[in-house]
Amino acid sequence: MPFQITTQPFGPLPSATEPITEYILEHTESGEFITVLPGFGATLRRLVLRKGDKLFALLKTPESPQALVADETHASALLYPFVSRIRHGIYMFEDESYTLKLNEASRDNAIHGFVYDKEFTVVEQEATDTSARLTMQYDYKGEFSGYPFPFLLTITYELVQADLLKLGSAHEEDKMSALRISYSVRNTGPTRCPAAFGWHPYFMFSEEPIDNHLLELPGRTEISLDAKTMLPTGHYDRVAAERLDLYDNVLDTPFMIEPTGQHPDSSTFAETSLISAKHNIRLVMGQETGEGKLNYMVCFTPPKRDSIAIEPLTSNVNAFNNGEGLTVLHPGGDLSGNIWVRLD
Repeated sequence: MPFQITTQPFGPLPSATEPITEYILEHTESGEFITVLPGFGATLRRLVLRKGDKLFALLKTPESPQALVADETHASALLYPFVSRIRHGIYMFEDESYTLKLNEASRDNAIHGFVYDKEFTVVEQEATDTSARLTMQYDYKGEFSGYPFPFLLTITYELVQADLLKLGSAHEEDKMSALRISYSVRNTGPTRCPAAFGWHPYFMFSEEPIDNHLLELPGRTEISLDAKTMLPTGHYDRVAAERLDLYDNVLDTPFMIEPTGQHPDSSTFAETSLISAKHNIRLVMGQETGEGKLNYMVCFTPPKRDSIAIEPLTSNVNAFNNGEGLTVLHPGGDLSGNIWVRLD
């Protein structure tokens, strides 16, 4: 079979004596592959896809266990049960006040949930003629007082033959690979709970500076942030779909995005593209939209200008307080959706 799954040691992490296991999902004929760290937040550490005769490393992530633990950018992290910032780490839910750990001390906020460094369990892996798939779970029992709501988070990464995605402009004759991420969260507790999911990838084209790139954004509503707290001000601007030149363009902006396409099953999606003129290539990141889906996004250009974060989210910044995009799960209820990345 052209697709296969293998493992290798990664680590050990500074707090452990044994290396954690890195899973490698690869297409042995094309050289394309992804690597995943179930033992550290189910982090997708590497994504390498092919276009024509060239392979492109598409994710900027820490290279060593020490760098992974010390990383404050949340590179490629899964974000749950909240995304982006919660003001002062304090929120109200059903007339009760909760306080989360502050992990953005410079702005006095809690940020990006708390599953990004947790140990996930591999529950399924499969390699076939058309894909390699790895499924992991994190079973949270409600032990943190700031979020005492149990849940089961399931993440599936799949390296799949690109034409099988049947999304956007993927062509039937294109047999190269693409990444698909599926997530599902179930409320396993006895009460309702607030919920929001996101992913925090930093994209690049094999170390090429992003000042050389263009960013193609769908129609959207831009959400203004306070420059000091980076929390929403309540000001919103509708912006048409456009192509931005990233040269000297600084972004740290959330959007509520509009669908750009529709699946055969009538569900909708939006796609954002990072374009390298040098290589005549386009990285396409797609997110499922619709009720309870990934209707928000943040774009962020880090100071080093070596990558760009394009973050699909189910809610706005500070959603646990402003309610914008927030999902409330009943006992046994689910929050689920899909994300994909391909080259055009």
